Amino acid sequence: MTPIAALSPKPAGTSLPSNPNRHCLLPPPLTSCCSFIILQLSKEYGPVFSFHTGPQQVVVLAGYETIKEALVNQADAFSERPQIPIHEDCSNGYGIIFSHGENWKVMRRFAISSLQEHGMGKKTIEDKIAEECHFLRQKFESFEGKPFDPIAVASAAAGSIITTLILGKRYGYEDHTFVRLLNLVKESNRVLAHPLVTVYNLFPSLGSFVWAHKEVLRKAKEMKDSLQHIIREHLKDLDENNKRSLADSFFIRQQEEEKNKINGFFHNSNLVTLVNHLFCSGMAPVSATLCWALLLMIRYPEIQNKARKEITEVIGSSQPRIEHQSQLPYTNAVIHEIQRFADIYPVGMPHETTTDVTLKGYFIPKGTHIVPLLYSVLYDESRWEKPFEFYPEHFLDSEGKFVERDAFLPFSAGRRMCPGKSLAKMEIFLFFTSLLQQFIFQPAPGISSEDVDLTPMAGFSSTPLPFKLCALLRS
Repeated sequence: MTPIAALSPKPAGTSLPSNPNRHCLLPPPLTSCCSFIILQLSKEYGPVFSFHTGPQQVVVLAGYETIKEALVNQADAFSERPQIPIHEDCSNGYGIIFSHGENWKVMRRFAISSLQEHGMGKKTIEDKIAEECHFLRQKFESFEGKPFDPIAVASAAAGSIITTLILGKRYGYEDHTFVRLLNLVKESNRVLAHPLVTVYNLFPSLGSFVWAHKEVLRKAKEMKDSLQHIIREHLKDLDENNKRSLADSFFIRQQEEEKNKINGFFHNSNLVTLVNHLFCSGMAPVSATLCWALLLMIRYPEIQNKARKEITEVIGSSQPRIEHQSQLPYTNAVIHEIQRFADIYPVGMPHETTTDVTLKGYFIPKGTHIVPLLYSVLYDESRWEKPFEFYPEHFLDSEGKFVERDAFLPFSAGRRMCPGKSLAKMEIFLFFTSLLQQFIFQPAPGISSEDVDLTPMAGFSSTPLPFKLCALLRS
């Protein structure tokens, strides 16, 4: 491993821990299967260390204190995204997830304010989610207790909520356009996880020879074309006095800039990419968490029964609402433990330093690729009693009351924290409690609870392997 200080002419501070006889080669983007290996390296080299992925040097941050110091206490210095070739090709620096500098700042501010304007964090969106719970339960009921894979249904439910905010429309689960969007996201994520994409990110000059790179670009173009068509149709009914969605707000802002001859950030390329990023980031984590929730409930039926008993005693047959959260300490603890245990983004999204910075006594130059290992926080043995077990009591005190934990960072932290955090938390709580209220979940016939596989699928995010379950309607 190369000391990062050796890359700078006159470093201030201490060089990063390294071993000159070892050269760690791990592929970017780092996948969930690498997180445990990197955690073990942090135990040997400390909470701040570096390694190489081909020609790219990466600095890993491990542990709650280190990640908090970087992403929260020195938020501005760690707020940039590195330019990863495949994402630059797909997004061209537009949108919010992989954008840079002023474009990112403007789009993030707009996205948060617009999502709030159209209901995020308010009772209006809670009502929409409650309504979606009804459709979700209907879909589960339609399987009549027979085995089914819940991923498509979970994706549709989460996707419906985010499209309501960004496009002002709820799509039915069988809607052709909507199903196409969901499939494109699924297919794109599958291709992005291919090892050949890592090869392209390491050696972009090989792009024309890497089929996976071409496939990612083809899927990205299909997604862009589909969204452009949807947005174009949506904006045909635009009323400046009745903004229905984020797309309306964006387009009105765009017209204002054109009228005032301002060459700003509100143009069509940013709109399409922003909608794409918000749709994917608003749908995928919620649906993955919901699938983990169902998988863990069939793996641990005693926890499922205890949570359902609490829901029944507190809510009865009424529609769960956010106000019930404080009255359901055990259920709330189960939901938080699902998010901790599932660890949807174990390596976190990559960051890049915007300036020379010193962290934990180590000098890190401007432009350094940073990996915040969220796995090291959510599975920190010094902060969780049983980090490698599914243990809802992590979030309960001795009296059974719910307790917040500092090391609970499933949405990351700092400037690049998930902008839809409050929306995602609301969706996960309402979807989970509504389903548990109405159904008893069991493994598919022939599989015992003890045999349920909790191994995550390899990829940038941690999702369950394909599985089937039975949703039995409570009598």
